Amino acid sequence: MSNTNLPQLSIVIPLFNEEKVFTKLTERLDAALLMLNFEAEIVLVDDGSHDQTRTLIREKCLRDSNYKGILLSRNHGHQLALSAGLKNASGTKAIMVMDGDLQDPPELIIDFYNKHLEGYDVVYAIRGKRKENFIKKIAYWTYYRLQRSVSNFEIPIDSGDFGLMSRRVVDTMNAMPEQSRYLRGMRSWVGFKQIGLSYGRDARMAGKSNYSFRQLLNLAFNGIFNFSEFPVKLITHLGIYSILLSLIYIGFVIYERIVNNNVPAGFTSLIIAIVLFSGVQLISIGLIGEYVLRIYNQVRNRPLFVIDEVIEKPKN
Repeated sequence: MSNTNLPQLSIVIPLFNEEKVFTKLTERLDAALLMLNFEAEIVLVDDGSHDQTRTLIREKCLRDSNYKGILLSRNHGHQLALSAGLKNASGTKAIMVMDGDLQDPPELIIDFYNKHLEGYDVVYAIRGKRKENFIKKIAYWTYYRLQRSVSNFEIPIDSGDFGLMSRRVVDTMNAMPEQSRYLRGMRSWVGFKQIGLSYGRDARMAGKSNYSFRQLLNLAFNGIFNFSEFPVKLITHLGIYSILLSLIYIGFVIYERIVNNNVPAGFTSLIIAIVLFSGVQLISIGLIGEYVLRIYNQVRNRPLFVIDEVIEKPKN
């Protein structure tokens, strides 16, 4: 197929158990496509759903040639489902990424693309007002600022995966083989000309978040361990601080012995020393273990995802 038959823009949307919102999602996507004066496609990635999402994707893609369905063999997780969509996106100019729960408004597609036409390779969304509970807002606010402070390069705060990338940025990201994927970090690492676009993040249209606390924690770890030297340097700092603390305590013991002719009771000192150094050692082993686990997953060289089926209605 020649490039003249390919869409300029691809919109990649991972879905997992989104049957309740699917119809409304596709209605708003269809309306958004009508606003465009160029060819675009929508890539729906089913991440091993247990409800009727898979069937709905199949039916929509067989009816509408603007849609392409990527059905994964099982649940691989949000970041790998996005990676599968990016790998199979045909857009010649740009690829947009958004969630399927309608917290990311499809109506903003034209605004993102217009920024791309101004010469930006990456247009990332900056979340303004979040319609989340207070605890989540505090957690997100804290994490993004912690990540920014320890990262080896600048990762925009309050920005998620929602955004648009040029073809060359996506090609570069597709060529990056890392298993523990943190796409918004990879997007920033690639570089080129980038700009943020602020928007108000809506509440979920229906259902509940598919990101469990454990999955959010794993994503946060990927963001820190994949793009920061801080955890490794922390081990060194803990060792230095432990030695300094020990030297200070030794100085205190010597002072008490010489000046006051008194040696602090050994039992309490021993317990404090054991607890302190055991804690430092366990933290150090845990941090090293995180890197070893990532190395182990990488050297197995398994594919990032397994596709069960690609569904696409031929263009007339």
